[in-house]
Formats: sequence, C-alpha cells, structure tokens
Amino acid sequence: MFSIYILTYNEELDIADCIESASLSDDIIIVDSYSSDRTLEIARRHPVRIAQNPFESHGKQRNWMLNHVAAKHEWVYILEADERMTPELFRECLQAIQHPEIVGYYVAEKVMFLGQWIRRSTQYPRYQMRLFRRDKVRFTDYGHAEREICGGEVGYLKASYPHYTCSKGLSRWLEKHNRYSTDEAVETIYQLSTQKVDFWNLFFGSSEVERRRALKDLSLRLPFRPLIRFLYMYFILGGIWDGHAGFAWCTLQAFYEYLIVLKVRELQKTVTVAKVSQKWEAIAPQVVTRSF
Repeated sequence: MFSIYILTYNEELDIADCIESASLSDDIIIVDSYSSDRTLEIARRHPVRIAQNPFESHGKQRNWMLNHVAAKHEWVYILEADERMTPELFRECLQAIQHPEIVGYYVAEKVMFLGQWIRRSTQYPRYQMRLFRRDKVRFTDYGHAEREICGGEVGYLKASYPHYTCSKGLSRWLEKHNRYSTDEAVETIYQLSTQKVDFWNLFFGSSEVERRRALKDLSLRLPFRPLIRFLYMYFILGGIWDGHAGFAWCTLQAFYEYLIVLKVRELQKTVTVAKVSQKWEAIAPQVVTRSF
C-alpha cells in the first residue's frame, strides 16, 4: 500500500470528490494551507488526517509535508485537490512499488478544460513526479511550480490522472494564473541571466521531461513568445482538433505567456531604476561638491 497526500487551499468545491477518488488507500493526509472556506469541514467527514502549514511555494510546501507529516507507508502519492486518482492508476501504482530499484515514478496528466480532455495542445503525455519513496525525493522551486530532486532511478507509469484545471470557474483560473505569471517572470529573469539552454536534452533527451524542460528554457529566449506559443499549441501540437475548448485553451495560454512577458519588462525596468538610483546616490555628493 502507499499513502496519499492531498494539497489544499480553499478547495471546498473539489475536496470531497478528490478524497473519494483516493479512498482506495488506507492513509489519506490533507496538507492544507489554512483554507478560509469549508475545505476542512468537508474533509473531516471522511477518514483522513489533517495537517496545516502556511503556503510559501509549491516546492517548500511539499518538502515541509515530507519532513514533518509522517506517512504510514514508505511510498507516497501526491494529489492536488483538482486532480483525481483512478482505479486503473491505483492498481498500477500498487504494482510499481514492488520494484526496489526505483525511487519514484512520473505520471501523465490529462488536462480537463471546459468539460473535455484537451489531448493535443497540452503535450500529452506530459509527466509529473507523483509516486515516490518519501525519503528519496525532495523538491525545488521553479517558476510557479516545482521540480523534483530524486536520489535514484525513476520510472514512468502508463495510466494517467485527470486534472480539472477549471473546476472552480474561469475567474478562479484567471486569478491563479495572474499570480503564477509573477513567479514565472521572476524565474525568467533568473534563467536569462544565469542559465543556458541544454540543446542536447532538447533534441536527444532520454525522456519527455528532459525534452520539455529544455524546450521551455529555449522558449524564454524567443521573440514574440505569446504568438509563437499559440501557433505551436494550436497548429503544430494539433489544438485545432480539440474543438472550441482547444481554441480557448490555446488562447488563454498565449495570454498567460503575454502576462509573463509584460511582468518581465516591468521587473527589469524596476531593477534598472533601482540601479540608476543607487549610482546617483553614490556620485551625488561629488557632483554637489564640484558645483560649488
């Protein structure tokens, strides 16, 4: 058996269905970021344990959870409240944890948007680290999300999990991605100033994860990023075949990319003004002295 952590913050619309989907496990742990709605009230109706910690970032929250909230089993699975465990995925997880040489498994998400699966323009199968030995994996922050640090060999599961990205409505989606775009803008500036594109992984990476992450690093350096992202998702990946929902998804992703670009410019301008102010403060006394 394996334990299931569920990460929550104001998830009253999703938490019951999420817990129900995870109920095949005998150890479900809610890790809540001090929700102000009925999330915990609803959660307590189910056989779960609850822990709370103020949210700083996705990576830090996961590490706090692994370091301070003991799981019953050696293997753990991470769910977010707008995701679901499926019987097929659960059975494959039970089989996967029998392999002692593996420390973690990537699982592909199925993005559900406007009532349908957005199969093509979401780069499916797009893998996330979800099932792992709790003492062998930790996380670091990257943009608005996180990246895993694994202390051993990893594998990939065939079954996927549904991710209901707009389950709380478009207003919540837009509010969330407005916050995400700020984190991504900060990460973009860091990547442009300190990191390089790994072209080997871009073309010859051994996994979808390596190729996708190298592609993202490249995309940060491209001009007209929002337009390129729309054209890539809608025509090259095939979002045009995902119908109205596919068009809406690609349009919103391009808008999200444009928000990041605008916030990068805003941050760069702020840094430039600060540097000019610091330089002026350093030379101002000399200028004043020479004037007299």
